[in-house]
Amino acid sequence: MNDILLIDAGTGNLRSVQKALESVGANVERTNDPQKILAGKKIVLPGVGAFGDFMAGLRARGLESVIKEAAARGTPLLGICVGMQALFEVGEEMGSHAGLALLAGKVARFDESLPVKIPHTGWNQLDIKSNAPLFNGIESGAYVYFNHSYYCQPQNASDTTARVDYGINYACAVQRGNIFGVQFHPEKSQATGLRILKNFLEAA
Repeated sequence: MNDILLIDAGTGNLRSVQKALESVGANVERTNDPQKILAGKKIVLPGVGAFGDFMAGLRARGLESVIKEAAARGTPLLGICVGMQALFEVGEEMGSHAGLALLAGKVARFDESLPVKIPHTGWNQLDIKSNAPLFNGIESGAYVYFNHSYYCQPQNASDTTARVDYGINYACAVQRGNIFGVQFHPEKSQATGLRILKNFLEAA
């Protein structure tokens, strides 16, 4: 069994993420205890809703600094949806809000002039850009499930592990060392999503 700490920042459907992780063999504990997070083997940071509210939830629970410390120690960390967005320096949803700054870049809203519906909701295909551990056994063209109005703009192209076309071509998965992020919802992405979660469990 793999030990996963699922961070509870007061937002997000943690139960569905927990069930998906357990289905691929993880031993999951939901927590907002800073000491447990620092001692964790692997960390999953799921999130929904507004970037600023999510970051405020982390700070109110004293979790911002411990997540950054755990990441600095080399603990594998997976951000999901707003949890991925929070890995970046700043989010522009309802004002400018500081993120965890574990990755260089920002989170911006889809331009209303795009010929697609906003939010980006539903199934879309991955374009896997690198030989990333998160996508072991998954080929470009695999479908995953999205639901968001803001998207990440990594400053370093080398951090992007997968992209998706939705009016624009944007980064929907990232990795830098032990820091992983996916904009889509693996817990809602059927077999492909479960494989991604299993790959995270098996990541160093």
